Amino acid sequence: MTEPTPETPRTSQFSPAPIPDGRVVANGNTYMANAKGGLDPIETVNAQDLLMDETVRKIVSFALPLQEQIARFKAHTNSDIVALEELLAQEYGAKIGGKKGNMTLLSHDGLFKVTVSVADRIDFGPELQIAKQLLDECLNEWAADAGPELRSIVTRAFNTDKTGQINRSEIFMLLRQDIADERWQQAMKAIRMAMRVVGTASYTRCYRRMSVDAPWQYIAIDLAKA
Repeated sequence: MTEPTPETPRTSQFSPAPIPDGRVVANGNTYMANAKGGLDPIETVNAQDLLMDETVRKIVSFALPLQEQIARFKAHTNSDIVALEELLAQEYGAKIGGKKGNMTLLSHDGLFKVTVSVADRIDFGPELQIAKQLLDECLNEWAADAGPELRSIVTRAFNTDKTGQINRSEIFMLLRQDIADERWQQAMKAIRMAMRVVGTASYTRCYRRMSVDAPWQYIAIDLAKA
């Protein structure tokens, strides 16, 4: 009779990265560096801040090697897909994927899937300011007739985010509005003329399902979705 194998203890796939503890020893005294570039005697730092400091450093020490592991995974994944494409092209003269590079790869049993989506990266030229002027004229003239929802979309569309980028999703929402006013139509034309394709972005996503008739489940490699 086979002896039962002892259960392997659970261990992390990677060790935490060494990061500084924020403490400085000088003249036999211990200090903690503060956010202003100075040093605080450790005995003057309250227990709550010490606990927070320890927790943040612990989390970040695991986040850093995880970031490196995800970067390696991304590089290996891209390399594997390119190798598959080259092999099929060499052996069979076949090309997988669509015209822009979109493709879906399936395991033989249909339970695992990898998709590659290639999307244009859009930026906007100076014509966008012309569109904003025309839209402001429309909203000011319509006054009460322009509902709060429409005003909100226009405001959000032209508000820049923290990196100074225009809100693209709201800009595209403006283009879907069915408004016959000639100035509005001119503004939409200006938005379309302002669009510039400045490159492409490729997104690889992995899925699995328990059976061929079960729905696909996205394998999240995103802290917010995991």
